[in-house]
Formats: sequence, structure tokens, C-alpha cells
Amino acid sequence: MFKMIFNIAKTELQMLFYSPVAWFILVAFGIQAGLQFAGQLQNTVSSQEMGYIPYGCTQRLFSVYWGGVFVIMQKYLYYYIPLLTMGLVSKDLSSGAIRLLYSSPITNFQIIVGKFFSMMIYALGMIGVLFLLVLCSWGFVKDFDFPLVLTGLLGLYLLICAYAAIGIFMSSLTSYQIVAAIGTLAVLMILNMVGGWWQEYDFVRDVTYWLAISGRCGKFVSGLICSEDLLYFILVICLFLALTIIRLNAVRQKIRFSITVGKNLGVIFLCCFLGYLSSLPPMKVYCDVTETKQNTLTPNSQEIVAKLDGGVTITTYINVLEPSGPWFAAYNFLKPDMARFDQYLRFKPDMKLKYVYYYDETPNPDLDRRFPDKTLREKMCEVCKVYGLDSNRFMSPEEIRAKIDLSGEKNTFVRQIVRENGEKAWLRIYNDMQRFPTEREISAAFKRMVMKLPVVGMVEGHGERSFKGGKDRDYSLFANEKTFRNALMNQGFDVESVSLGRQIPENINIIVISDMREWLTPEEEVNLQQYIERGGNLFILGEPKRREVMNPLFAKFGFEMTDGVLVKRDSTLQADVILSYPTKEAVDRISYEFERMYTRKFVLSTPGVAGLEQVADKGYKVIPMFKTDTTGVWNELETTDFVDGVIRLNPSIGEVEKHYSTVVALSKSVGDKVQKIVLTGDADCISNGEFGRRVPTVRTSNYTLITGSFFWLSDNEVPIDVRRPPLPDDKVYVAKTGASIIKWSFMVIIPLLLAVAGILIWVRRKGR
Repeated sequence: MFKMIFNIAKTELQMLFYSPVAWFILVAFGIQAGLQFAGQLQNTVSSQEMGYIPYGCTQRLFSVYWGGVFVIMQKYLYYYIPLLTMGLVSKDLSSGAIRLLYSSPITNFQIIVGKFFSMMIYALGMIGVLFLLVLCSWGFVKDFDFPLVLTGLLGLYLLICAYAAIGIFMSSLTSYQIVAAIGTLAVLMILNMVGGWWQEYDFVRDVTYWLAISGRCGKFVSGLICSEDLLYFILVICLFLALTIIRLNAVRQKIRFSITVGKNLGVIFLCCFLGYLSSLPPMKVYCDVTETKQNTLTPNSQEIVAKLDGGVTITTYINVLEPSGPWFAAYNFLKPDMARFDQYLRFKPDMKLKYVYYYDETPNPDLDRRFPDKTLREKMCEVCKVYGLDSNRFMSPEEIRAKIDLSGEKNTFVRQIVRENGEKAWLRIYNDMQRFPTEREISAAFKRMVMKLPVVGMVEGHGERSFKGGKDRDYSLFANEKTFRNALMNQGFDVESVSLGRQIPENINIIVISDMREWLTPEEEVNLQQYIERGGNLFILGEPKRREVMNPLFAKFGFEMTDGVLVKRDSTLQADVILSYPTKEAVDRISYEFERMYTRKFVLSTPGVAGLEQVADKGYKVIPMFKTDTTGVWNELETTDFVDGVIRLNPSIGEVEKHYSTVVALSKSVGDKVQKIVLTGDADCISNGEFGRRVPTVRTSNYTLITGSFFWLSDNEVPIDVRRPPLPDDKVYVAKTGASIIKWSFMVIIPLLLAVAGILIWVRRKGR
């Protein structure tokens, strides 16, 4: 049997390569792949020559979603395959050669498998063209990630084979090759589009989503082998080969139509059933081949998920009347949204995802302006009419309020995580370009449910900055703004108000004291001192105008704010807006969060800041976190009008030009723990208004002061550390000239050699 299959495959390959079509496809495929590869290579080389580090060069060239060679080529494969498969069976039907085959002791199984085997071998030729690009990249990319590209090639190979199986089936339905080609193209287009069809029906949605072939190769290209995708390709190949065999058997043996239909339906049902089983989370097996396991949860997240005993349900509440509500409520939003939790389902397959749709009051000025006189239900119906939604899907305000109170979330898009033991946590979307929570925020929400996370106490009662107000000088973004990704509450902290009029509760791990306008009462000072003596952590923000009030507090730790306000002559900034730079000590001893600021020269903007100087040794280890420029900065003592006034350095009155520390960290052992304190000479640097500041010529990253400082203050508990090792393939050993040579080699020379080889073989055949 195998010898007969081999002979059929050999014959088909000979016929294929004796035709110009096979060579034309290889040439066109090579030119397209070479063009895409050259474009990505030139972009990488240009980026490197401009001084940027091209991290993940292998991904840049082959698998990056906006232009990697593999990503682009998989989108065009279905244009090539119909040209190859259109004559595999149809030519035998039209020429009568099929009767000769039937007269021999050859089964339809052998015929079809042999023809498919020939396409598998040809597919290796197409993969070989891409492999030349891989070998070329291996020669000039530092620490080239071979497992990543080999997995991508495997995915593309399986995709070509699946397309070929479909093409063989369509070729068996007609004796006209053009009709077979068009039919194959139509089926491939349907399989690429079917994932978005009938999404309004739960069962049908699961079936069509599984049937969709688009994106099936994506995980392979990104370096992840998933058993579901692997079995999908195997099942699709087996399905269409089986349908082809059934079709030919019906013709050869003159089987009744009803029996043929029954066999077809049975095969289809069996494949769908096996596909459904393979898509269940407990049945999936994964292999992440990437160097840094980019397709897998980080170890910290895995550890958190492992502690989630019992059932976990994530319920997403979608209000159709919020600004983005119609988009969230669209049927084709559901499956891609569920995919955001695939990495977590991998480690906790019993996790359930639910969706609840409703309408209720929510901030949406556009909707109010458009429908000013309509009721909530009428507004909902109008929105559904515009966006093609079923209004019967949405629960009324009364129904949703009886189920859950979402007023605290302003009835906007939100997810509630509920454990089997009743513990709950929230996941939100954020007002930034990324919108949805990343691994960092999701893992922080889960961590709330498996351990007690730090509680931050905001001291009030002395004119401190409000952590609830929304004014420019307030701290709501820093503390508890639900739509700000880096707010403490979204990174795993609980934030509470604290009064120094009584003892600070034991559950408070960190207290924040900011810009006090009046000094403490004796009782309050005693309570604060008790907190300090027990080793409590503090984040203290001073302000030059409050020097008399804040310096006594700073003095408890051996520091004081310098006289005056730091200024610098700068044509683009107001004189008292000082840019501070993270120190190497902050990166090495405080938090990895500052590394990005340090390496990319990001700055901390501090408007109206005082320098910090140590005046006494209180037993603390001192770590300067942020410093000003070494030149051009001094403590201005005369000018107070920094808008219209003129600043000048006057050393005679005590103005000193030097670099100043604007943020310092202190630590010392207290009992069995290490007390940690952060001091700043500016309270505006983490205010609502400062997060929106845009500084010409530099990039500010004030929020990093929050994430980095509180990571250290919480003993590295939160924010969750989701770092991965840096990608080692961060350099290409080729310049623009070399990139141009590579470009023309793959776009001209190699395709020309393929074309010459095809012509020679064709001429040789003609000469026989």
C-alpha cells in the first residue's frame, strides 16, 4: 500500500514540476517573502543605527504582529494553494485518467493520500524558501532564537497542508480546473471569515469560532505550540481527505446519494466533536519554545494562580449605554475578550467566564445630548437599533440592581472575580491606549484573594492633599482613581484614611503624609512616633512653602528641606519646574521599576521643589533616588515670581549651584523587620495635574515614582513583578549596505535561480 502511495506521489510531483505553475508560485512566493523580510531588516538596521537597541530581533523579523515575515505570509497563502490543487483530481476526471486508475488494484484511499503526500512535499519547498531567510538571519542576528522560527515554520507548514487538503476535495467535485480553483478559494475565504458569523447564538458561536482557520497559525508563529491548534490542523486535513475519498467512492461504486450524505455528515460530526473536546481547557497541552517564555504567565503569576483553591468565576458586566458599551456588547467581542484569560485558564482550567448585559445610568454626555428627552429604555433601544443589537438581551436597571450594585463603578465596564469561598475582587478597564488590564493588574486582583496585601493609610486633618478629590493638586489618580492603571488600588493596595488623633491601626503597612499646613498636636505626635518606633513604613512629601511645618517631620529621620526653591535656567520650562533623574542606586537597591527610567533617560518633573540634605545621622541607610542636573541648578532665595520674574544666581546670600537630591530613601532594621521611608521635597510630583504635564524634549514618568517606591515599601509584594529576562537577540551584525545586498539577493537572485531551474526542467522535458 505504501509503495503505491509513494508511486502516486512521485508521479504527481513530476507532473507538478514539469508545469510552469509550480515554479511560478515558488518564484512569486519567494519574491513576496524576500520583500517583506528586506523591509523588516532595513527597519531594524535603521533603528539600531539611530542608537536604539532592537530587542527581540528574531521576533522583529519573523513574528511581530505588524510586519513579521511569517505573520504576513500566512495571510496570503490561500491565494497560492488553489493554483496548485485545482488539477490534482479534476484533470483526471476531465481526461478520463481516473478510469484507468479504477481499472487497476488501487483504492481511492491510496490515490488521495498519494496526491496529498505530493502536496506535502511541495509544501516543504515553500517552507524551504522561508528557511533560506531563517538561515540568512541566523548569520547576522545575535543569539538567534531558532526554536521560535522553527515553530513558526511548523505552523505555516500545517496551514499549507490544511489548505491543500481542502483544495484536493474541491478538485474532486468538478472536472473543470478553474472551477476547482475558484471553489477552493471560496472555501478558504469562508473558513477565514466564519469565526465572526452567528456570534449571537452561544452554541453556534463556539462551533464557528473553532471552525475558523484564521489565526490558527498565530500561536505557532509566536512560539507557542498548543494541542488544540495542532489537532485542529490534523482534523481539518483528515476531514477533507475523508470527504474526498467518500466522494470518489460514491462515483466509483455508484453508492446511493442518501448513504453518501450520511457518511459525510458522520465524518463532519466526528471531527467537530473531537475538535470540541480538544478546545476544552482541561484538555489543552502547551509548549512555549520562546527563550523567555513570553507566551506563558510569569513565575510570580503562576504562584498566585496555584494558590487559588476552589472555583473561580469572572463575571463581566457590560452596560450598553456607556460610551464604549455598544462595542463591548457586540457579539464578535465575546470570544476575543475571553482569549485575554487564556494564559490563566492554562493553569486553572476550571475558571469560569460569564457575561451579563444590562442598561442603566452612566456618564455619557453624547448620549444625553443626542436623546435628551428619552427614557433609559428608549435610549437603549435606539442604541441597539443603530448598532444592530438585540434589545431583549439587556437587563433593566431594576433587574441588574437586584443582582449587584454597580453604582460604585459608575455602571461602566467592569469584571468581578468571585471565589468559591465568597472572596471578591474587581477588574476594570483604564483610560489609556491599552484599555484592558495586563498580567500585572489581573495577577494583583487574584493576589488580593490569596493573601493580605499592604494597606496604605493617607494621613488627614492638617491640610494634606486629598486622595479623593479630583483637582489638580489632589491625589485621587495616585491613590484610588479606578480608570488610572497605576493607581494604588489597581495595583493591589487598599487605601484608607488615617487620623493621627488615635493610634495607627496595626493593619496599616504604609502611611502617606503630604504637604501638611499645620504641625501635629502632642497626642498626634506621640501616635506618629509610636508608628515610627514599631518600624512602620512612610512616604512623606514636603513642599517648599511648608518648610516650617514639614522640616520637624523630616528631622525625625535626619533630613531637612533646603532653603529656597530649586530653579534652573531653561528656555522651554518655567524656572522652578525641575527635572530630576533616577540614580543607579534607585535601580539597584530600590526597585527594578526605575531601570526603564534610568536607561531611557526618562525624568521626574517636580514643580516647586526643595532639595533634601542630611543634617543628622539617625541610624538610617540613605539611598538617593532622584537628583537634579549637576550644573545650572541652585536654591533660589530672592525671586518668588517664576512667571514674569528674572532669576539669577547670587552666592553671597546662600544660593548654591550643585546637584540636589529631590527624593531619598531611608532604611534600617527595627526588630525583625526593615523599616523603609521615602522623602521628597515636592508634593506636586504625584498630583493629578502633574501626571498630565508634557515636557518638551524629554519624557516624564512620574507614575514610576509611585510604582517603584511602593514596590519597595510593600517589601516587593505589589505591584506584581511580571518581568521577563531581556531578549538576548538584541543586535544585528549588518549595516545598511549589507541589508541592501540581502534585499536584492532574495528579491532578484534567488527567484531568478528558481525560475532558471524551472525553465531548464521544462526544456529538458520538451526535449524528450
